[in-house]
Amino acid sequence: MVRAAENLMNILLVSPTTPDTFWSFQHIMRFIAKKAAYPPLGLLTVAALLPREWKLKLVDLNVRRLTDEEIGWADYVLVSAMLVHEHSVREVAARCNALGKTVIAGGPLVTSAHERFPEIPHFVLGEAENIMPALLADMRAGHVQAVYQDACKPDVRQTPVPRWDLVEQRDYATMSVQFSRGCPFDCEFCDIVAVYGRVPRAKTPAQVIAELDALIDTGWGGTIFIVDDNFIGHKPKVKELLRALIAWRARRKIRVPFITEASLNLVDDPELLDLLVAAGFKKVFIGLETPEEGSLLECSKVQNTSRDLVGAVNQIQEAGLEVMGGFIVGFDNDTSNIFERQRRFIQDAGVVTAMVGMLTALPRTRLFERLKREGRLLRESTGNNLDAVVNFVPKLDRDTLVNGYRALVKRLYTPREYYRRALTFLRTYRQRGPRTQRPWSEVRAFVYSLWVIGVWTPGRREFWKFFTKSLLFHPRAFGEAMTLAIFGYHFRRVAARL
Repeated sequence: MVRAAENLMNILLVSPTTPDTFWSFQHIMRFIAKKAAYPPLGLLTVAALLPREWKLKLVDLNVRRLTDEEIGWADYVLVSAMLVHEHSVREVAARCNALGKTVIAGGPLVTSAHERFPEIPHFVLGEAENIMPALLADMRAGHVQAVYQDACKPDVRQTPVPRWDLVEQRDYATMSVQFSRGCPFDCEFCDIVAVYGRVPRAKTPAQVIAELDALIDTGWGGTIFIVDDNFIGHKPKVKELLRALIAWRARRKIRVPFITEASLNLVDDPELLDLLVAAGFKKVFIGLETPEEGSLLECSKVQNTSRDLVGAVNQIQEAGLEVMGGFIVGFDNDTSNIFERQRRFIQDAGVVTAMVGMLTALPRTRLFERLKREGRLLRESTGNNLDAVVNFVPKLDRDTLVNGYRALVKRLYTPREYYRRALTFLRTYRQRGPRTQRPWSEVRAFVYSLWVIGVWTPGRREFWKFFTKSLLFHPRAFGEAMTLAIFGYHFRRVAARL
């Protein structure tokens, strides 16, 4: 029973299991002796919005099991999830219901379709900051409402520092920080605008520096992922932050590398590129989507149109950033030759980490609404492109789309194609920016890779060719080359499941 009359409460925060996908990096974890790629930043931020006097426990199911004793300890169980977590969320809810514990769920999964979860009695829809005061009052009173929602977007300048103390940082490969929410672009298939709006809301540089200081002061010295869906959505503000990060690195003698996500118009601003590199950014994920101009216009990917896409990627790589790319097949304008065109595009651009997915209609997107009007929508999206399930009626023959997608991904991640693409990248890439430290886990990963990739698994001959060419012709980037080889092992394992 909830102790409504007491000031103290026991709150259990649960992060659901992420299935084996491209982004889970599950098959890399044993190389670096980690348990999960990223911590649950959303739940850590929600935890910071809870009263300090309350007792909190956070269980990340990607790191360890959730026990019945922990569920029994809690007055409330808070769960936050994305679409890909649906199965795990239902399992957690079933366990909590069996033990008579109240679940409050939030995150993109339930925000887009909370009606699909009758087993969960309470929902926080959208961003949590403005909602928390009412929710906390009702939790204290023991009368939690079914749905909490606020039409106003919260001011992220009021968002507190995440509760890093609730996780074991040694369990994670990368830690996460958020600078802004929202994106100025409105791609038809993307739900970012629907969730966060088209006007980016950003934290102040001092606020981000304070979060980074809190993270570094706990002893973290590895990669930090700035998780914004479009880090450069508001260029003047991001330039201000980057200048602050450059000064912070110099002042604290920080050697951690950053990675982030951005739109391709990054290439149009040389000053911004230089600032990113000087601030210690090493990788950037960009939605490249497709070489088919008609498909880019179809989905309103205006920032990618009327430009040499391969040249743009090469320009970013030459500036000192590795480009990780997102690609999509299945647009209405796609024809049966799109799979070979995508393969050539990815290989020629040297986008080593190429996340290829079939087009999917996500809830609340313009694509979802259009396909619904056209009577082409078939089912909800799972959020996992590896399911190779089309949730709408495509213009391209369905079997051609599914089989072409599977063949494309499998070929891209064969050792020969992958290492050739990596060598193309190394020929273009220029190491620039501040030096970053390589933690012991990377040394361990390199030694382990020599056995697993170089001896134990198929593709070892191609690995040793890549190893030799990287060492002879790209010695300064040899560390990056071996990191790519390890990532390739994960991608091959995932692609084999298609």
